[in-house]
Amino acid sequence: MSCDNCETALENLYLFLDEEIDHASIDEIQAHIDSCSSCLTAYDLERVVKALVSRSCAEKAPEPLRERVLYSIRTVQVQITENRGI
Repeated sequence: MSCDNCETALENLYLFLDEEIDHASIDEIQAHIDSCSSCLTAYDLERVVKALVSRSCAEKAPEPLRERVLYSIRTVQVQITENRGI
């Protein structure tokens, strides 16, 4: 079941996760998440995704993979340029 508090909590979830909102709002959203299983589920999912993305961005891809990706990007750039007649 959704309510105004759920809507507010979910609208501000990313700001809440990044602690980019005022402390009063953080406290209010935290209290709501603590008491609402639907919003807690959404919060947990977003927290896990954020952690995975953060960890993935910190790791460096192996050099052969990096070279293949860069080659693919260059190939696509050439194809786009050729298709545009540039």
